[in-house]
Amino acid sequence: MEVTPKTLLTDFMDNLSHSSWNREGRDAAKAQLVEYFIAHGYGQQHYTAADIRNLFKEMDAVGQLFPDKGNLKIVKHYTKWRDRHYHYSFKKWWRQPRRIHSKKEEL
Repeated sequence: MEVTPKTLLTDFMDNLSHSSWNREGRDAAKAQLVEYFIAHGYGQQHYTAADIRNLFKEMDAVGQLFPDKGNLKIVKHYTKWRDRHYHYSFKKWWRQPRRIHSKKEEL
């Protein structure tokens, strides 16, 4: 296939994390990876499938704000803001009620 394991895994992680770079034409792949994540039950001991989808939507929104045509000063400003937002988001999701839901959602 001429794709190294490193390339495959890096691409997988970049798409699943909804990173800000190399976003062109990857929306379908990202959506499928979120469904893959949910289908495997990752995180569902703490969050519902809907919560997980919302978490990924928030990550995507941050990635979409990358100033791809901005100068270095703007990119550095964005990077500082993004890092602060990630810290806020982590706390937000960490503090969510962490319990197994009695009614399992349909995938």
